[in-house]
Amino acid sequence: MQYQTATQTGTLAAEQNKVLRNTYMMLALTMIPTVIGASVGMSMNFSFMAESPIMSSLLMFGAMMGMMFAVSALRNSVWGIVALLGFTFVAGVLLGPILQVALHLKNGAELVGMAAGGTGIIFFSLATIATVTKKDFSFMGKFLFIGLILLIVASLANIFFQIPALSLTISAIAVMIFSAYILYDVSQIVHGGETNYVMATLGLFLNIYNLFTSLLHLLMAFAGERE
Repeated sequence: MQYQTATQTGTLAAEQNKVLRNTYMMLALTMIPTVIGASVGMSMNFSFMAESPIMSSLLMFGAMMGMMFAVSALRNSVWGIVALLGFTFVAGVLLGPILQVALHLKNGAELVGMAAGGTGIIFFSLATIATVTKKDFSFMGKFLFIGLILLIVASLANIFFQIPALSLTISAIAVMIFSAYILYDVSQIVHGGETNYVMATLGLFLNIYNLFTSLLHLLMAFAGERE
């Protein structure tokens, strides 16, 4: 009985390590279409967003949600990987507006680099904590979900109100929430709560994506040098 239990435990641990390894490999792969998409986005004209910011923001939010639903629906087939890569490309394109604004600042390239570097440091630090300590952070799930819903509601509300102080507050809270989500999502993989590496990759990608954009927004507001 003890041998059987030990064998089952070892098999489970090996499976969890495989999911984690595949997730990190897929996450690295998603950076390619994201960078390509961002390059495309920086060369696009997003003037239509200035003309109708509310409608364009809602349309982009709806498109992203629809693509995420497609990834989820196809997660158990090779098409799930295709949908995931397509989603990350579109997400990269949608970085265009914020990157265009950032790179028009005197120190814009430096700020983008700082945001990317800060995102990388936060991700690798928290992912390492979740992996090495083996601590189960699943208790954070309900609190983070409530925080995420409130963050989305506040973000949608600010599309209408356009309050700069609220926008900065949302970005600061987003940094905290998505940093905590990195701990939670990696912990879910380590402890077998998430066994599909496509969905695990999607979750971590969204954490990194939102963390990067929130950090860049804060850096632009507080350290951006206008011409």
